[in-house]
Amino acid sequence: MEDMLQYVWKHRLYAESDFITAEGTPVFVIDAGIPNTDAGPDFFNAKIRIGDVVWVGNVEMHQRASDWYVHGHHRNKAYDSVILHVVGENDTSVCRTNGKTVPQVVLHIPEKVRDNIEWLMARDTPVPCTGHLCRMPPLYLSDWMAALVSERLERKTSDIFSRLEQYTKDWNEIFYITLMRNLGFGTNSDAFEWLAGSLPYRYILKHRHNPLQVEALLFGQAGLLSADNGTVDGHATPVADLQLSPGDSYYLLLCREYAFLRNKYNLKPVEGFLFKKLRTRPVNFPHIRIAQAAAIWIQRDLLFSEILEAEGIDRIRSLFNVSPSAYWNTHYHFDSASPFQKKTIGKSAVDTLLINTVVPVLFAYGRQNSQPACCDRALKFLETLPAERNHIVTVFEKAGISVKNAGDTQALIQLRREYCDRKKCLYCRIGFRVIGN
Repeated sequence: MEDMLQYVWKHRLYAESDFITAEGTPVFVIDAGIPNTDAGPDFFNAKIRIGDVVWVGNVEMHQRASDWYVHGHHRNKAYDSVILHVVGENDTSVCRTNGKTVPQVVLHIPEKVRDNIEWLMARDTPVPCTGHLCRMPPLYLSDWMAALVSERLERKTSDIFSRLEQYTKDWNEIFYITLMRNLGFGTNSDAFEWLAGSLPYRYILKHRHNPLQVEALLFGQAGLLSADNGTVDGHATPVADLQLSPGDSYYLLLCREYAFLRNKYNLKPVEGFLFKKLRTRPVNFPHIRIAQAAAIWIQRDLLFSEILEAEGIDRIRSLFNVSPSAYWNTHYHFDSASPFQKKTIGKSAVDTLLINTVVPVLFAYGRQNSQPACCDRALKFLETLPAERNHIVTVFEKAGISVKNAGDTQALIQLRREYCDRKKCLYCRIGFRVIGN
């Protein structure tokens, strides 16, 4: 309810003629103030005329006036700057730490506004305002989607900066960790990031001229090999008990190499059971994605540096045109052979990696190093890359939203996950139009 009061106050959806203090003094809002998302009063730097006097200060809001005391504001000097207490129900007067009374008004929420808010909050659909989307002015909608793209990039940038603090200050290593996470394609993203975090990039660089050792490092650290930990695919299965297919001498070589490298670098693998195959298409099996990751790092030792120098999206796409070792042409995992099929990364998968890895890391790099050209380049890539195809985008398209490129789809993913799923209609520009109409 307090959120509703703040919303109506912020957007001035009230009838100003109703504003009279408990003492009968008329109140006129000149400036509602700046919303405060941190500790302290709800709105900063408001400008209010109470009677004949203009006051500049902060505004605090509560559903009930007595919440002022429940929250201990009468003992907190941070609230002595409050010039107006706005409440839904006036059940008591309130005072500052010096005992002086704070002017107080009751904010009556218009019935239509209340009904629209309650209707949105009660809607049990993925996108509560679906029926209204097709009636949104195109320019209004495009401005909101541009803001959503920026929000999504800022969120991803924050994640990347966290990795910079957690792991290393080396951008090639950060790119390695971010790309590994996204090679998990949702289902295995966390497991792939844990794998990358357990295997420093410098160890891969040391052995990149020996493909067998790079694969051994990655599969072994993923807990998918039987070394001295006695596991395969995350299960305690001795090598002698495996039903190895012809050609699986390669698997045994990987186990041998990993046993040596694990001891050399004192590595601790992640648990193999963390990598999921259930309800995953064979091309997304963790074994295939790890083999593709190995191929990338074998053939592109400083991939992010190459991306910084690359001209055009097609050149960057070509950097991901790699083929895993020949073993994987006839395998999806270690247990048995499969019909011959090259396991290159598909075009749509590459584009997904560009959207979720290249664009945000490039944007974050530009932000960190005060290179706005990098940020602009990242945004341009989103406009160039084709629209993503997923269930979130489909819902919005059916509702009448036109989707042209990856920038549009990233905006819609941000809208769905951060606003629709969280029922934050009060903070959404589309929600504002629905509530105000």
